[in-house]
Amino acid sequence: MPTPRPEVIVDFIFDNGLFFISVENIGDRPALKVTTVFDQKIVGLHGSREISALPLFQGIEFLAPQKSIRTLLDSSSSYFRRNEPTRISVRITYSDSSRKRYTTTIHHDLDIYKDIAYLSHSGELSMLEEEQYGGPARKTL
Repeated sequence: MPTPRPEVIVDFIFDNGLFFISVENIGDRPALKVTTVFDQKIVGLHGSREISALPLFQGIEFLAPQKSIRTLLDSSSSYFRRNEPTRISVRITYSDSSRKRYTTTIHHDLDIYKDIAYLSHSGELSMLEEEQYGGPARKTL
């Protein structure tokens, strides 16, 4: 059912062993002055960059209805190997064209992705294993 207002979410996307973070307006009206605040620092790109500090999360002046903007976070194996946070909360604040303010908090648990099988970039079937984080590397099936 259509939402007659902006509705902005921040989602973590798992795609073939890669994590992305997406800011999306799933509503039917534009969202203005979108800001996001993570409850902790999110570091990606093999530990080289604080993704949560990107301008994307500091302020989007205009986010069209049904539009999403996403950025690469990291490979799931690299992210989990570094013991980065898996329970993450994000507070999103934005307004509509009549200046009505909205605030939403979304809670994510990235642990659900640890046991998902996927095709590696070389075309081999891979699966993350719990033992990998402090134990053996990725298992090829």
